[in-house]
Amino acid sequence: MYRRILILALFAGMLMPQLSLAQDPEAVTFALKVSKERLGVNERLRADFEMNRDGDNFIPPDFAGFRVLIGPSQSISSSWINGVRSYSKTYSYVLEPTEKGTLTIGQASIVIGGETYKTIPKEITVTDAVDNPNGTPSSDDVAARNLHLVAEVSKANPYMNEPVSVVYKLYFSSAVGVSNFRPLDNPKYNNFWSQEIPFSKYNVENGTYNGQPYRYVVLKRVVLYPQKSGALDIEPLALDVTLDIPTERRDFFGNRIYTTTHKNVSAGKRTIQVKPLPLQGQPEGFTGAVGQFDFKVETTKKSLNASESLQAKVTVSGKGNLKLFQLPDLNLPSALEVYDPEFREQVRTTISGMQGSVSEDYTIVPSFQGKYPIPEIEFTYFDPDSESYKKLRSEEITIQVLEGPTPAIAATPTPDTERKAPVIRGDQFHFIKLQPNLSARARVPFFGTQKYWVLLLSPVLLIPLVILARKRRQRHEQDVEGSRVRRANKLARRYLGRAKNALGDQEEFYVALERALHNYLKAKLKIETSEFSKDKIREVLEKRDIAQETREGFIALLESCEMARYSPFSIGRMQQDYDKASSVISALDKVL
Repeated sequence: MYRRILILALFAGMLMPQLSLAQDPEAVTFALKVSKERLGVNERLRADFEMNRDGDNFIPPDFAGFRVLIGPSQSISSSWINGVRSYSKTYSYVLEPTEKGTLTIGQASIVIGGETYKTIPKEITVTDAVDNPNGTPSSDDVAARNLHLVAEVSKANPYMNEPVSVVYKLYFSSAVGVSNFRPLDNPKYNNFWSQEIPFSKYNVENGTYNGQPYRYVVLKRVVLYPQKSGALDIEPLALDVTLDIPTERRDFFGNRIYTTTHKNVSAGKRTIQVKPLPLQGQPEGFTGAVGQFDFKVETTKKSLNASESLQAKVTVSGKGNLKLFQLPDLNLPSALEVYDPEFREQVRTTISGMQGSVSEDYTIVPSFQGKYPIPEIEFTYFDPDSESYKKLRSEEITIQVLEGPTPAIAATPTPDTERKAPVIRGDQFHFIKLQPNLSARARVPFFGTQKYWVLLLSPVLLIPLVILARKRRQRHEQDVEGSRVRRANKLARRYLGRAKNALGDQEEFYVALERALHNYLKAKLKIETSEFSKDKIREVLEKRDIAQETREGFIALLESCEMARYSPFSIGRMQQDYDKASSVISALDKVL
């Protein structure tokens, strides 16, 4: 008997430390929870003061601005799960506001374990009376209170061609869950040069909306460059959002049951005031560059022989509207043969705007020996931070031609607007032969020859061919869809040829090029592109297994056509876009 009691005592001694450890809870919590933070003046509010340890001497706040209808009512919950104790004690009140405005429920205090704990005050917004006080809110009411789409604009008063970022955020509270969304109306940014900043996935982040804790998702990021001054509107983004709304019902296991509903939200139209670039102090050679830039002119060689070539490169780098201005032209001596420049760009667009460099490469071939200066040139831009124009100047570069013929006259620089033809040397002329050494030919009879019978019988032989051609033409006329495709294909080729003939005329060239691109898609894919966005065209081309490089080249051409409406392009850039269009159409032909 004593032995059994001793074993039980030892067992209890081993068990008690484990029970005391199991009963050792986490840190003490004492918090205020309310049923709603916004209510009408004729509605009621439930306030719960919850703690995870039992305490004494509970002192409620004075509830200034509220009338206490019920309370305090006390509830206790305690359970053991896998040897771990869960405890909760709550003091509850039902309150009714006595006035409108922003009211505050003050601090409550309680003594737990010999220490005093206090709650954090909470603000309650009381509005006008509602039609259905204390009624169960509908799903639309819950969605309207807990879901908001916001367009955050970085600058409300920028200069022309100064970047403005627009970030679209969908805010939602913890009371609802967002399961899906789809755009109803994508904004069109009229009078802006725009570029969307892509990202790989949507991330849920914590933030605040109207001073309240919310979660949000960034849906869209766009960089805009205003192309005119005055009040410009940014059209709203509209979404259809699928929400999971909690109900008052619970399942067999006590979990709350959710219902699914749809809610249309809009970011609202935003208006920005665009300031014009100041006319006072504007340099004569200003071409619309806005930002912070560096400028340089460099050559691959400074000494060479006649008929050899070198490259001169004009480069502007930095941060600003790099795709929306024209580079200054080189001013070169007439004895240097100069080819049209090749335009290059290495520009990346981030949420803060364009960064990188643009350049034009000139190929130069000297014809005579001597020293030829490349005079200094200027590049001017407007700095929005200092609100002033700035001027950068390149250094003069001297090209020394060591071997070659001697020029008859001294070489002089040509004006910026004039491109002289290459100088022709004397050894480039070819003489006409003066002794033709002609001989007489014998006359051959025509009648009865093979050629005679072929010409005589060919009309008879052509009758079946004419009949077959007529039947084929009738089949083509009956094929309405095929005729439309062939007509669109002819229009594409015609406009592409018209664009080639219009090189130098920016407006006519890019109008013809854009029509050629659209008619080509209409012919090959049997689609109407007038209502298509660039994203939709990219999606259609991707479904047809078009290579990514070809797809992006096609979209880049459409963007060049749009950008040409607002900024000047050089003839070199036009030639480059035409060559790109020819190569892209050839690549598409191989697949389609």
